[in-house]
Amino acid sequence: MPLRWYNRNYVGTHFGGSLFAMTDPWFMLMFMQILGKDYLVWDSKAAIVFIKPGTSKVTCEFDISDSMLAEARLKTESGEKFLPEYEVRILDKNGDLVARVKKQIYIRKKKGR
Repeated sequence: MPLRWYNRNYVGTHFGGSLFAMTDPWFMLMFMQILGKDYLVWDSKAAIVFIKPGTSKVTCEFDISDSMLAEARLKTESGEKFLPEYEVRILDKNGDLVARVKKQIYIRKKKGR
């Protein structure tokens, strides 16, 4: 996300809400698409820790590994809810850490599936 007039805060750095928002839907959407219609997936909780001001373009990456999927399927196979937490790192153009976001999602296999 580039630093623009509409996502800049009063002191000229990335607005924290924009940093938070850029991480919001991705784990939920990715798990929904991969696990399919047999599962309920929701965002459950999130927290952000600001490390340094973002003064340049910032990026983050979201990865879902085979082991993350296997764990979700295993923990929900009998209809139980699973509340995993994942961390996303927001980096500036030099690769320096700007913020860490922890996301918790809710995963449950739908009844009768």
